[in-house]
Amino acid sequence: MEIKIPEIGESILEALVASWHMEDGAAVAKDDIICELETDKVNVELTAEASGTLHILIPEGQTVPIGTVIAKLEEGVAAKASPAQATAAKTEAAVPKAPPAAPSTQGTKQVASPAAPAAQASTPAVNPAARQQATERGINLHEVAGSGRAGRVILDDVLAHDQAAPEKKPSEKPPAPSAASEAAPAATDDGRPTTRQPMSPIRQRIAARLLQARQQTAMLTTFNEADMSWVKKLRSRHQEHFTARHGIKLGMMSFFVKASIEALKQFPAVNARIDGTDIVYHHYYDIGIAVGTDRGLVVPVLRDADQLTFAVIEQQIADLAAKANARKLTLADLEGGTFTISNGGIYGSLLSTPIVNPPQCGVLGMHSIQDRPVVRDGEIVIRPIMNLALSYDHRLIDGREAVGFLKLVKEFIEDPSELFLEL
Repeated sequence: MEIKIPEIGESILEALVASWHMEDGAAVAKDDIICELETDKVNVELTAEASGTLHILIPEGQTVPIGTVIAKLEEGVAAKASPAQATAAKTEAAVPKAPPAAPSTQGTKQVASPAAPAAQASTPAVNPAARQQATERGINLHEVAGSGRAGRVILDDVLAHDQAAPEKKPSEKPPAPSAASEAAPAATDDGRPTTRQPMSPIRQRIAARLLQARQQTAMLTTFNEADMSWVKKLRSRHQEHFTARHGIKLGMMSFFVKASIEALKQFPAVNARIDGTDIVYHHYYDIGIAVGTDRGLVVPVLRDADQLTFAVIEQQIADLAAKANARKLTLADLEGGTFTISNGGIYGSLLSTPIVNPPQCGVLGMHSIQDRPVVRDGEIVIRPIMNLALSYDHRLIDGREAVGFLKLVKEFIEDPSELFLEL
């Protein structure tokens, strides 16, 4: 049986063989995860369609076109121990081994079988995303109870274990360094050290998209600032009750999503796109939320965000961010979007010019909040101020509309009661 790179999406033409979770010649069982592929948009796990012996044709690190045969599966009955055996080789380096069993002369809780040197803990079957998160969080996978098929540890198990675990002690070892950081520096012509590594598919995609935005749009940015006093008061006053009722904290982003949607309703061009010589106005509001990950920036989308409550917006953003960091986003999470919001403030950015995400025509940039002196009713007072930026495609959106849109967002943020009263 041939194992091929599957059709992942219309715009995806190739994939990187990111990692094999089985060794060449290993016995695999049906539905075992054997390989992880990385594309310019999403990561995909390949599973065995039958039991048998795996013969790898394409090694890790190679990028091949869709449809390429990367391995063959010699069908047959796989060994029962294959799931643990298959994941052991990839997991042992990243997961601390369980301490060896004490001599049998002393009473221990482990029951040692005379015929089983296998009394030492075997490496559990683990999904790749769960393994990565366990490594990054310093979690021993032997301590995580698996809820997947045949006791496989999945991402939710690792996250639940991490939330339930007590605060990590300072003596705990940090996560193992990434392969990139371990790469040996190479000498250049003048003898000074450098390190060279290929761009990942997603980084190549980001570079191409940013260049496309600069070359194919007439991008311009307008700025304003918002007094965050009311939003901060509302969050402080209702945070405890909101969290107890909905199980999620009330953040800043839901206010800006709501404010942007109300402003988009009054300035529909900002929610539109250009298609050839036509303007396509969207009568729905799919809001992209920029999320920074270790692989780069991705923009998952809140579908029909105008129909979502504050709590649902916050929950969906948290879920999408977790999926992005665990490399579990699907094409459905990323495709589409009529307008984007990017929060550089979480990294400490004071002011920036966000880049439009084609074919969208507008992106709102949020920034860090600073206490500043401002004039209110003829007096100088201190207020928490956030700089706002709207980058837009000037081919479709005039300056008057851009300034009006951003001014309206500012007004909704400075007096959020209008969002609830739908004024």
